[in-house]
Amino acid sequence: MTENASFRAGHVAVIGRPNVGKSTLINALVGAKVSIVSNRPQTTRHRLLGVASWPEGQIVLVDTPGLHREQGKATASAMHRWMNRSARGAVEGVDAALLVVEAGRWDDEDGAAYELLHASGVPVVLVVNQVDRIKDKAALLPYLAKVAEGRTFASVHPVSALKRKGLDGLVAAVLPLLPTQPALYDEDTITDRSERFLAAELLREQLMRQLGAELPYATTVEIEGFVDDGGMSRIAAVIWVERDGQKAIVIGKGGARLKEIGAKARLQMERLFDRKVFLETWVRVREGWSDDEAALRAFGYDESRSP
Repeated sequence: MTENASFRAGHVAVIGRPNVGKSTLINALVGAKVSIVSNRPQTTRHRLLGVASWPEGQIVLVDTPGLHREQGKATASAMHRWMNRSARGAVEGVDAALLVVEAGRWDDEDGAAYELLHASGVPVVLVVNQVDRIKDKAALLPYLAKVAEGRTFASVHPVSALKRKGLDGLVAAVLPLLPTQPALYDEDTITDRSERFLAAELLREQLMRQLGAELPYATTVEIEGFVDDGGMSRIAAVIWVERDGQKAIVIGKGGARLKEIGAKARLQMERLFDRKVFLETWVRVREGWSDDEAALRAFGYDESRSP
């Protein structure tokens, strides 16, 4: 694949405010589920790399938490501060950036994300996602003109990541922005993260999907055991919450909610890992973990990761 003298490869940050479909876009480009998705803002907490390879080149996509408005130091939780630092740090060392926005909408958070990328000096590609939700497609043209006014973009691409529409043009525009060099990862690699990490994320995805309205940000997952045993992975996972009442919500009546969460997460793991999974889950309480810097580090929120 990399013997082509014109082959290009490089890192591309994917930046935007929460809930614009950044993770869906990365999964669509990679062709596999490497980043979890829910309809709750700030589902993505960790920086990870999604590796998308084609005969012409390789794009290493840097997925990040969504940028959101900074709260005051006295009120912003350690988790929110950490996610904003992680998103801003993703711009360092990349060759280009995708600014992902929601079709038909541009607000102060979109503007702040653009200013961050513009100040970094990297080429910025505007990705207008979720165009499938716009019934009047003629309304897109004045919207695109307004967004582009006074701003510099390497190119602009209306897409639907969910329906995989418009992605070929996006890839064709991004590859020329990358250095001419061999692939940075093997062709079969889809992420830099371990299966252990992905298992934790897939379980947390189900928590966000099923409990997002009740416990939007009060849960995290720690993998205590991950053993491959004759074609089967045996995984032991702890779901951490901040209060006893939250523990009861996760478990549900007679353990029904926890069982459903575990069953759906296990199916996702089997699909991604391509083998059987035996998953055991426990729910434990650690008061105030999301506002405790030491707890965040213990649970794997590591700022040292970079492209």
